[in-house]
Formats: sequence, structure tokens, C-alpha cells
Amino acid sequence: MEYKNLIVKKRDDFLGIITLNRPKNLNTFTIQLAKELKKALESMDGDPKIRVIILQGAGRAFCAGIDVSDFFDKSTKEYREWVETMESPLVYISQMSKPVIAQVQGPAVANGLGLVASCDLAIAAKNSKFGLTAINVGLNCVGPVIPVLRSIGRKRALELLFLGHTIDAEEAHKIGLINRVVEVDELEQETLKIAKDLANKSPIALQIAKKAFYTAEDMDYLKAFSYMNEVFARLCSTEDAKEGVRAFLEKRTPEWKER
Repeated sequence: MEYKNLIVKKRDDFLGIITLNRPKNLNTFTIQLAKELKKALESMDGDPKIRVIILQGAGRAFCAGIDVSDFFDKSTKEYREWVETMESPLVYISQMSKPVIAQVQGPAVANGLGLVASCDLAIAAKNSKFGLTAINVGLNCVGPVIPVLRSIGRKRALELLFLGHTIDAEEAHKIGLINRVVEVDELEQETLKIAKDLANKSPIALQIAKKAFYTAEDMDYLKAFSYMNEVFARLCSTEDAKEGVRAFLEKRTPEWKER
């Protein structure tokens, strides 16, 4: 697929990098960008040469939300379809088998914050800003707040949703919205370091861990344990699990067979 709003790179070290590429518009979502992002994520999730995906923004922003230049003159049905398309990448990330890391610099607000919260991990530069800012223009971020809520809890999520203010990277880290804060010039290096670490893990174990985590998240407490035990038993029967344990006992690096 040809991408007009993204830069998509597949590296030789099992990493895929997707860059939102509308820097003059602070990488805001359009219908076309949302569709391209969903396709790029699907492509990388289905590529056996990719184990980990990094998501970043070109220029001085990660993503400043949705481009509202085509906001007007829609029916309720059209607005529903419009916003569902914009949020489809956020929903899809939790359905993917492979981990996605957000590499954040500058503003990550509204749908951009939803995208960060939807990613499995997030590394942010100290110049990052986060917020659910749509309330400030008479709208709201009730879609993006869903993954934000899962990350930080009800009180803090409602504060961001109602007030529409932004917080800095240190505060975002403190409340559990992101995993790490680094200097701006260390952002790419630190993100790649974590991504490469993940890419060296058993692909099967990592992918099963992600799918099982999101499946169990909404389960009853005791049912979640039962489900996870079944998942673990199935993982133990894979060749990679046996290879990993053998390598540990033999004090050598495992050779993953991905089966």
C-alpha cells in the first residue's frame, strides 16, 4: 500500500516503525491518516519479520488530535462513522498480537493521547505534553478517554476529560500514563533499546502474553486466573518454551523457532 500520511519502515532487526507524517498539521488525524494507520498496523502484525512496532510522529508533535477542518455539515450517522474511523487504530492496537511502543515528543492530546494510551508501552521526551483537550472547543474526548481510563483510573481520567488541561511528561509518568521519561536527544535511542529487548524475547511468549492480558483484563478475578492458567499450559507445550528453559539451564542464548 502507498502511504501519503505515514512513513512506514521495516527494519532488519525485527522492528517496524510507523511515523505519522503530517508535521505541518501536528500529525492530526484525518480520515485518510486513520485508514492508513490501521492498514499499516495490520500489515506489520501479519508480517513474520516484524516482532515489535514503534509508533512516532514527524516534526515537533506526536499527534495533536483530530483535524476538524471537515467537521461541519454531517448527519449524526456520518459523525458516528467519522469518529469510528478516527478511533479504529486505537481499538485495533489492543487486538494485535505484537507489542506497540509509542515514542512521544511534543503534544500528544485528544485523539493523540488516546493513541498513546492505546499503545502497550510509551516512552516520552521531557518536552511532551498530554491532555484530553476537546472540551475546550465544545466537544469531548469520550473515545480517547477509554484507554486513558485503563491506564490511570477514574478520578485522574475524569479530571483530564472535564478540565481539558495538559500535563507534562513527569506528571504523566507519575500517574501511570507513560512508562519512562527521557531527554529529548535520548528518546529515539531509549525507545529502540526497549524495542530491541522485546524483539529478542520469544515471539510466541510475548504475543500470547499480550493477547492473554487484554482478554483477562475484563474478566472476573477468579475466572481470569483460570483463563491465564490455561494460557500458560498451552504456552508450555510450545517448542519455544522448551527451548527457552533448555537454554536457561545450559546457560546459552535461546534460538527461537516461533512455534
